[in-house]
Amino acid sequence: MKQYLIVAAALVILSSCGAGKKDKDAQLNDKKATLEKLKKEKTTLDDEIIALEKDITKLDPASSTAQKPKLVAIQELQPAVFDHFIELQGRIDAENISYISPRTGPAQVKAIYVQKGSYVKKGQLLLKLDDAIVRQNYAAAKQGLESIKTQLSYAKNIYQRQKNLWDQNIGTEVQLITAKNNVATLENQLKSTEENVKVVQEQLNTSNVYSDVSGIANEVNIKVGEIFQGMTATGTPQIKIINNSALKIIGNIPENYLNSVSNGTPVIAEIPDVNKKFNTTVSFVGASIDPLSRGFNVEAKLPSDPALRPNQIAMMRIRDYEAKNTISVPVSTLQNDEKGKFVMVAVTENGKLIARKRPVNIGLLNSDILEIKTGLQAGDKLITEGFQSLYEGQVITTQ
Repeated sequence: MKQYLIVAAALVILSSCGAGKKDKDAQLNDKKATLEKLKKEKTTLDDEIIALEKDITKLDPASSTAQKPKLVAIQELQPAVFDHFIELQGRIDAENISYISPRTGPAQVKAIYVQKGSYVKKGQLLLKLDDAIVRQNYAAAKQGLESIKTQLSYAKNIYQRQKNLWDQNIGTEVQLITAKNNVATLENQLKSTEENVKVVQEQLNTSNVYSDVSGIANEVNIKVGEIFQGMTATGTPQIKIINNSALKIIGNIPENYLNSVSNGTPVIAEIPDVNKKFNTTVSFVGASIDPLSRGFNVEAKLPSDPALRPNQIAMMRIRDYEAKNTISVPVSTLQNDEKGKFVMVAVTENGKLIARKRPVNIGLLNSDILEIKTGLQAGDKLITEGFQSLYEGQVITTQ
């Protein structure tokens, strides 16, 4: 019996909650409907008021002179170039970044000739690696080369003697051919050994680690006695050289702008941390879309500047649209009613400055400036301040 009462109470509570939610939704829908109705009634009343004011002015011109003009600010519109920019955050990167690594594999460091933060030139010696075994191989190869040279000299001497005897009809042809073949065999061995010496010499040279770019040694994570292999176990470069003379800005653009950006597209690069701005152009457009960001990479080259560093935050403003001789207005002046978008303009009628609605078709938005496709023309006087409470036909003043 007790369990039955608990279940019954729970059902009552759930039922009341559900009913409460339904009542709230119904009240919200009612309020929305009422608000929409009032808006329509207000628009109708405003139109009727404007029409009546016009009629009264026609019937009693003296009444309009008593109307107090409203103070506004106006701006005469002139055609100009309108630009639209894709704005995104990017980062600075260096064109020449070198991650130094051994040419023939990991080896123990015997000497270090570079310090972190120091400037190095291309071809400068950075490290000396252990080369004891290679030196032994080189010595053995040189010794073998000298031995073959000696044997070849002796074989040539024997061949020449045998040839002299053959020319005097002394000895056999077999002896002459054998001596000649010995010389040829040793000459081939000499060539092979010389190539082997070159290989060992090159292996010996790889124990010297040189910089392949000029720049700053940004990372030197190696000590004498450690094994140099290019990267640490955590993936950090042991020696990293950065050349800041050739920098670029990299950004990722949404794929819907794929047809709006190409090589040569103007770019304004801004580096807020150092208050720098550069005019440049797109130098690279990615050929694929990243599956995660659904965008593609773009790059623009930057001039050399001591204030710039790789991985600095940079803002990219890429111009994807330009229209000449275009009328544009501050976006704050755009208003909406049931008939569409409009702005308020000032016109002179009967010697008075009157506010008039001007329906417009808009284009793109650049920051706070809006492109106007149709509805306005050069010379129109746009009301830029005090337009919010104006009505059609209201007398205005700028003083």
